[in-house]
Order: sequence, then structure tokens, then C-alpha cells
Amino acid sequence: MDDTLLADLIARARARGLTLSTAESCTGGLVSAALTSVPGASDVFERGFVTYSNAAKVEMLAVREATLSRFGAVSEEVALEMAAGARAKAGAGIAVSITGIAGPGGSEFKPEGRVCFGLADSGGVRTETVEFGALGRAAVRAAACDHALGLIARALGS
Repeated sequence: MDDTLLADLIARARARGLTLSTAESCTGGLVSAALTSVPGASDVFERGFVTYSNAAKVEMLAVREATLSRFGAVSEEVALEMAAGARAKAGAGIAVSITGIAGPGGSEFKPEGRVCFGLADSGGVRTETVEFGALGRAAVRAAACDHALGLIARALGS
């Protein structure tokens, strides 16, 4: 997402009186970095959680160990709990979560480039999975970051 769109996203959150939070795994803080690259982002960006390990997801976001065991870290179920946990722990108006397989690697069941997203706001939590494909680690992470920012932008409306 370019700087103009990021600035617009921050301005819309400010205008609506909403704070933002992130829960990131495979992107390792890229979404938080993008949001905080905008001057004045401190008005709306509450905090970001980089929960790369399963233990971090459990400890920091209250993701249930049973959910991780049953569905695995790369799942919409975990993305849902990550987003809900980030929103609750930060007291944010909107929280986005990202968990995926940036690569290299993956499996027949969870291929490289699969990323699950969650978006939590006053309307509840929505999840989706995007198959970016085996674009390479950096490209998958960048695409996931852009997609997450797009989810926040859509949640803020026009």
C-alpha cells in the first residue's frame, strides 16, 4: 500500500475515533511498521503483537492450545482467535491478524503462500484465506501485509 493510501487509512481511523491493533505471525510486524510509517499514526495505532510462535499466540493473544492442536497455526480458526485477542488485549476498535506460510516449504495440505487473516471490530470477527502461491518468502510477506492493510481500509469504509 502506498504512502498516500496509508495516510488516508490513518486519517479515516482518526475521523471515526477508532484505534487499530495488529496480531502478526508470518509478516513479523510488517503491518505495524507500515501503519506507523505515517506521521500522526500514534493517534490511532494502539499496539502490534508479533506472535511468531504458538506459545506467543497463547500467552499474548489468548489463542487456545486446543485450537492450535486441532487446526494448526495456519488456519482461519487461529486467525479468528488472534484477531479477537488483539482487539481485546489492546482495547482497539479494529484488529487484524495474519498467520501463514511464507515459505520456502509448506505441505500438500498447507502450501507455501497460504495466509489466513482475521479482522475483529464492533461487528464481530471475520476470517478469510488467501492463496498467494509460491512467490518466495519476501513476496508472500509483502502481499500479506498489503492484504491486511486492505482489510483495515475496508473495515473503515470510505
